[in-house]
Amino acid sequence: MNVAIFTNNYLPNPYGVSGSIESFRKQLEALGHTVYVFAPSFKGYVDENKRVFRYPAIDLKFKNIRFPIAISNSCLGGRRAYRIGRLLEKLEIEVIHAQHPNLLGWEARRWAKRKNVPLIFTWHTLYDQYAHFAPIIPSKLAAWWAIGNARKYANRADQVIVPTASVQKIIRAWGVSNENLTVVPTGINEKQFENFHGSEIRQKYAVGEAEILLVVITRFTKEKNSQFLFEAVAKVLQKNKQVKFLAGGDGDLLETLKDIAAEKNIAGQVIFAGFVPNEIKKDYYAAGDIFVFASKSETQGMIISEAMYAGLPVVAVDGPGVRDMVTNQVTGLLTEENEAEFAAAVERLIKDKQLRQKFAENAGKIARQFYTATVCAQKLLAVYEQAIMRKKEKERQ
Repeated sequence: MNVAIFTNNYLPNPYGVSGSIESFRKQLEALGHTVYVFAPSFKGYVDENKRVFRYPAIDLKFKNIRFPIAISNSCLGGRRAYRIGRLLEKLEIEVIHAQHPNLLGWEARRWAKRKNVPLIFTWHTLYDQYAHFAPIIPSKLAAWWAIGNARKYANRADQVIVPTASVQKIIRAWGVSNENLTVVPTGINEKQFENFHGSEIRQKYAVGEAEILLVVITRFTKEKNSQFLFEAVAKVLQKNKQVKFLAGGDGDLLETLKDIAAEKNIAGQVIFAGFVPNEIKKDYYAAGDIFVFASKSETQGMIISEAMYAGLPVVAVDGPGVRDMVTNQVTGLLTEENEAEFAAAVERLIKDKQLRQKFAENAGKIARQFYTATVCAQKLLAVYEQAIMRKKEKERQ
């Protein structure tokens, strides 16, 4: 099968959409399929994959995060955009998969119609949680427009994919009426998670064998609820001097979080590890004893499934996406957005080693059963095949 993926967000950005695309792309190609990726150019980055085609783009930053904006129009985009159009004319594409409802999402819809192939759309984002990124525009207005735009796109697509059942419920409430709506989570690249070296990370940051290490790897931003997480974890660290907290990641709230650590007199127990590349994430997970997470903006939260795969019990705020990944009292503990409740849940696992180990074993088993790239790619492939069959059936009628 020949698949064309159109995305506004791709490598080297390390965020969820890029990770999802790469997980599926690699697995689909391992199964013998051909995947083309159409994305904005990213200044200074050279693709090793020869099936990635980059539109010219305006290089913009939003709160220290680079998001190049693609220029797909051949008049504005010049020769490069024109050449991509000529290429698409020649390619024998069977499925077009849009990752966003605008910009290159518009190109995906245009080419799906032109080539008469199914348009698949993955709804990756809870737009109301990300509206604060819009410059100048009031957040409520930005969210209203983004949700309405995505809803229209989803209802015109041949197939809609969501990462979790939570998102399915939310977008139905937002007015998505497309009958062809399927849950397909993003899977973990098992090869990337072979051979954990957690002890090396503990040694690097001077974490003793008897110490409990709390871990989070995320963006430290408003939508990730980072300040709440630090305030709650601070309560734990103040009461438990044999507990440390490894915070991996960057973001516009990083300095604020460092200030909180200093104000709470826990700076000596907090390890700010900086950005953690995908290639060594597994070692940071494996170094930990408990994974802590407070985001309420997840559609899946791949770092949750990754942490589970590495055998970490999870303490998290009960929110969309997260509640689909973490089974309360089985693989971890879900709490309300309450600092005292969250801290108490963490302390419960710190004190109860047997419960911690039980959750860890369950987490590893469930992640391997449901959230590997192999399992999830097979689900995606089935969705593609069904969409193609429906398209052909409509043509025969």
